[in-house]
Amino acid sequence: MDLDQLAALRTAEGAAALDAAARVTGGDPLAAASALRAAGVPAGLATAALTQAELRRRATAKFGPTATGMFLTRAGLEQATRGVVAARRAARLRAAGVRTLADLGCGLGADALAAARAGIRVYGVEADPLTAAMAAANAEAAGLADLFTVECGDATAFDVSRVEAVFCDPARRASGTGRRIFDPNAYSPPWDFVTRLAERTPRTVVKVAPGIDHALIPAGAEAEWVSVDGDLVEAALWCGELAEVPRRATLLSEKEGTRVGRGAANQLTGAGDREANVGPVRRFLHDPDPAVVRAHLVAELADELDATLADPAIAYLYADTPTPGPYARCLEITDVLPFSLKRLRALLRERGVGRVEILKRGSALTPEQLRRDLRLAGDAAASLVLTRIAGAPTVLVCRPVPD
Repeated sequence: MDLDQLAALRTAEGAAALDAAARVTGGDPLAAASALRAAGVPAGLATAALTQAELRRRATAKFGPTATGMFLTRAGLEQATRGVVAARRAARLRAAGVRTLADLGCGLGADALAAARAGIRVYGVEADPLTAAMAAANAEAAGLADLFTVECGDATAFDVSRVEAVFCDPARRASGTGRRIFDPNAYSPPWDFVTRLAERTPRTVVKVAPGIDHALIPAGAEAEWVSVDGDLVEAALWCGELAEVPRRATLLSEKEGTRVGRGAANQLTGAGDREANVGPVRRFLHDPDPAVVRAHLVAELADELDATLADPAIAYLYADTPTPGPYARCLEITDVLPFSLKRLRALLRERGVGRVEILKRGSALTPEQLRRDLRLAGDAAASLVLTRIAGAPTVLVCRPVPD
């Protein structure tokens, strides 16, 4: 995709090609291309339209129905914030009184569009010309061009005194190759600019990778880890006046019938510097949400559940009673075995277990290989937890506790 192809897609002929591509995408790519050629769509336009249609189809899982009108790149889609996360962040900024926002490195505009929908005036800056043009097109398609404008340029040169708050999502993939960048100072913009930005601007939010080293978190900032339906998707640093607590785990859901609740934001907060007490294996195992684990809030969750760890380095919590709640899945332990493939296979065969889910923390075993080695047969189901107890490899045979 280049600027000329984007311009072609935004014409009446391009819109018709996109409509035609949407009707045939998701199946055989060659058949889809043939269908567009048979409809008289020029080859170059057909290729661009089919690419957009496929990206829009994939983007629906991240953005919902609004994806059908967006212009996307593969790299931009991978890095864009999920709609439910962006909407929740925009609501928090609006509740803090933010009326104008700079989005430095706005990408395709997912966060900026959410902020604009919340009534915030957004000034986006994007270094890549094609991505900047797509962000502007997305604002126009959403009817938000009056609230979200984009300039193609250097995010580090933007005058932040023009706005009340700044959002920055540094690019963590190499331009061209798409490879992940692990050195923060190789981000774009680089990490030292990001940390200075937080010092210069009273209200700054920075989106970071969920695996961020806690040592990189600026002093006084709130670090928030966000999961969606149990999938840890990002972390954010809320700096200056926006910081409310040292650490926060936020659980969101896009599904009905989950323990989190669709549209709800369940939040566990704390200092993030405590260690949970260690005790024996008890009847119930609570498996914390990954956002809780990465936020170092396992001790706070242990207090809520009246639970302890069985190993100080492994974030499984054990309690005498099941406590329903959004922050951990609960399993009832039926057997505790020192790990032995032969013994485990015999136990499962005796109980007619033919289906297992395998969870692991602190184990080098590969679930897929273990499942093959167990040679399961039967109609019953079980949950296997591979872990360590007092340093020894252990398997817990469990059954889920209904939420």
